Amino acid sequence: MCGVTGLVAAEGTAEELAGTVRRMCDALVHRGPDDAGEWIDAERGVAIGFRRLAILDLSPAGHQPMESPSGRYVATLNGEIYNFEELGRELSGPWRGHSDTEVMLAAFDAWGVEAALQRFIGMFAIAVWGREQRRLLLIRDRMGVKPLYYGFAGTTFLYASELKALRRHPHFERRIDRGALQLFLRYMYVPAPWSIYEGIRKLMPGTMLTFDPATRSVETKTYWSALEAATRGAAHRFRGSEEEAAHELEKLLRDAVRLRMVSDVPIGVFLSGGVD
Repeated sequence: MCGVTGLVAAEGTAEELAGTVRRMCDALVHRGPDDAGEWIDAERGVAIGFRRLAILDLSPAGHQPMESPSGRYVATLNGEIYNFEELGRELSGPWRGHSDTEVMLAAFDAWGVEAALQRFIGMFAIAVWGREQRRLLLIRDRMGVKPLYYGFAGTTFLYASELKALRRHPHFERRIDRGALQLFLRYMYVPAPWSIYEGIRKLMPGTMLTFDPATRSVETKTYWSALEAATRGAAHRFRGSEEEAAHELEKLLRDAVRLRMVSDVPIGVFLSGGVD
């Protein structure tokens, strides 16, 4: 499962930033009991934290936060890039380990973040600090399988896989969003992009957020849309026979299952996803 969290503060020593992000990480220990890590750039006020549930590359080479080969990016990945082996063969290394996080960062170096995203097959919540651009990027997978929350505590920008990590920040104010409460009473859950707390939002599926510390501005961009994908599919329908359609469906399902079977630990299958 894993958990990502972090902050970009206007000020703070390395010790203060590390202590805060470590407390935020501790709130996510149930998501990642196998390992923990943080990366600090006190000059920029950046603290990135991670709790790891080890699935791929159980060695220290899979430790996060992880830097890209060029050093331009530092990132954490909650989830999996299922086609990382295919991408890794194209990128050709050299590799320190065999994790999808390492391949993801090499892809960012080679193709840029947005171009690499278009090639990823997976479920993920990603936090990327661009050391040259001095921007924080938050990215959520196409269907929103992995959660990601963001907002401000005073002048500090925060993000996390769960709200309980944000509550560990000393300046976080637990003000209930009355509009979100109304939505909860109507639907029995809080729909995205709202959260139960004022000023805290869920990143929408298929969306990349950019935070600029210089201007304290937040911008979001949709990199994939279910509506656009459905529209393209309707405009380019399968032209084969029913038998050919069944063969193509079986091929796609087998390939999807194969990609999801890559693991360095024992795995199981749930037959409750609505397809069985």
